[in-house]
Amino acid sequence: MSSQDARQGRGGDAARGGEAPLEEHHGKVIALAVAAAVGGFLFGFDSSVINGAVDAVGEQFGLDAIVVGVVVAVALVGAAAGAWFAGTLADRIGRTRAMVVAAFLFTISSIGSGFAFAAWDLALWRVIGGAGIGMASVLAPAYIAEISPSAIRGRLASFQQLAITLGIFTALLSNAFLAGQAGGAGADLWGLEAWRWMLLAGVVPSVVYGVLALLIPESPRYLVSRGRTQEALRVFRDKLDLRRPDAMVAEIRKSLQRDDRPSMRDLRGPRFGLQPVVWVGIILSALQQLVGINVIFYYSTTLWQSVGFAESDSFSISVGTAVLNVLVTLVAVAFVDKVGRKPLLLAGSAGMALGLGAVTVAFTQAQLVDAGDGTTTATLGSPWGVIALVGANLFVVAFGASWGPVVWVLLGEMFPNRIRAAGLAVAAAMQWVANFAVTVSFPVMSQDVSLWATYLMYTVFAVISFFFVKIKITETKGKSLEEMGQDAPAAATAGEPRR
Repeated sequence: MSSQDARQGRGGDAARGGEAPLEEHHGKVIALAVAAAVGGFLFGFDSSVINGAVDAVGEQFGLDAIVVGVVVAVALVGAAAGAWFAGTLADRIGRTRAMVVAAFLFTISSIGSGFAFAAWDLALWRVIGGAGIGMASVLAPAYIAEISPSAIRGRLASFQQLAITLGIFTALLSNAFLAGQAGGAGADLWGLEAWRWMLLAGVVPSVVYGVLALLIPESPRYLVSRGRTQEALRVFRDKLDLRRPDAMVAEIRKSLQRDDRPSMRDLRGPRFGLQPVVWVGIILSALQQLVGINVIFYYSTTLWQSVGFAESDSFSISVGTAVLNVLVTLVAVAFVDKVGRKPLLLAGSAGMALGLGAVTVAFTQAQLVDAGDGTTTATLGSPWGVIALVGANLFVVAFGASWGPVVWVLLGEMFPNRIRAAGLAVAAAMQWVANFAVTVSFPVMSQDVSLWATYLMYTVFAVISFFFVKIKITETKGKSLEEMGQDAPAAATAGEPRR
């Protein structure tokens, strides 16, 4: 046995039919994972492109805080629906064709949003775009998990979150550029208000995503599930450079072990109607959003203005936070297959609770100032403004290095082969529902309740996330998808180590 074979044997791949490609050919798998992860870029772009447009949209259409929250968050309703149906669609027409559908939806949404003439019109287009984003949020991790060798699957699955952070950064950077060129998000630029150009910019990544989806091969695990064995063998041999594709196909076929087609009925189980592993995925997804991460990326520009920062400074702070988010996600990509999923999540929960706690304490010191138009605004004096800023960025660091990427890794790999698309769809749908709840409630809670109470709630969820991971999540590092499929439900039920 060569030294390379020995290394792969320690990871268990050689014993499982030669799942791992030759080391020098990992580049092909990486390229495919990058292409699929562009769906995550759309996710991140859409999450933050509305950030710089929120105030201008509210002023142009004369919207109050509740309606602004709905317009921002309504895309998440579409995303929940898109995620829910993505699994069924992916199992019927394939992962790559479903990606093309998602790209088309986001393309027409970007165009329609850019030329919206009323709040309801903008909301409608954002629902359509949200459906595309919801689909992409399911398809990318499923596809990446299904083409990746276990030795590097965590790193490749982390590309989803890395792409999300790059999408967030790109959206905030383009927003800052366009607002700077126009002199404000509501000012005229090249014949349209700057905020319209911010939304129209989404056409570019959505077209790129669609083209890439047409070029990449179909998931071999999907092909096996549809009886297209020869096509699966060609993908394994020619695209993924597997040394023993016949053995891999046989193992996948054994893991499927069914005569009927996959459906949502497969998720049924004894506990409240669902299999235990599905409940773990649902709660994990919800907690990722209930800590309030998207408040930072949807409302950060408005938030920092509300506590005393100038508009230009608020844009700069938002861009800086996005850069930080990208950098710490790279840390997760580097360590997820070395440290493991569970340790990163536990450390992230602790860091998030600490950062959010600091923000909470800082906002208890906010002073209400008469804005001169019959309303009041909160301002933070020294040193509380700095403490809030540091706490918010500590929160972003902790999330970006753990819960951001690792949740997507787990969702892509924790479900057995025969229910992967359906299970991931349900879990991702819950993620979008939780995201919607947080996003639509923030404007109202921050004004009618208080900022400190709002962030205290997020802090509590961060603490809950620590104990949930501690009790219910088991380590998946180094295991093949087929191996995890054999014991995932039982492990998820009790949170006990596999024997």
